Amino acid sequence: MLANLVIGTLIISLTVVIHTFGLIWVTRGMNWLTGKVRLQAHRSRMLAMNSVVLGIFAVLTVEVWLWAAAYLVLDVFDSFETALYFSSSTFSTVGYGDVVTGEQWRLLAGLESVNGFLLIGWSTAYLVAASMRVGPFKAGEHF
Repeated sequence: MLANLVIGTLIISLTVVIHTFGLIWVTRGMNWLTGKVRLQAHRSRMLAMNSVVLGIFAVLTVEVWLWAAAYLVLDVFDSFETALYFSSSTFSTVGYGDVVTGEQWRLLAGLESVNGFLLIGWSTAYLVAASMRVGPFKAGEHF
């Protein structure tokens, strides 16, 4: 149990750092892209929102892959494909249950699902803030 808590805490800390810098990167990337590509206002907003969504998806993907790599290093699964599939369904809290960890790593999997829930929520809040800042939604007009 202690190993689960220690390893889980380390990975969660890493994903928070990745998420923090990732969202900073997404913001800078969106600003750079919309600054370089001059489009009509509505197309510029759509480009900005697409870059935000794809950027968030990239950040979350790195975090899922980190969890999958940890499962592989810990020898929880035999292949990276299985570890990645398990990590994707656990991080997203879908949890199909067709692939499960051994009893000794169940707590670690639970920590991953809580981590994913929080980071996906954080990403959603960021996406809402971005949609109100650059469009297509404006405070008072749509909310």
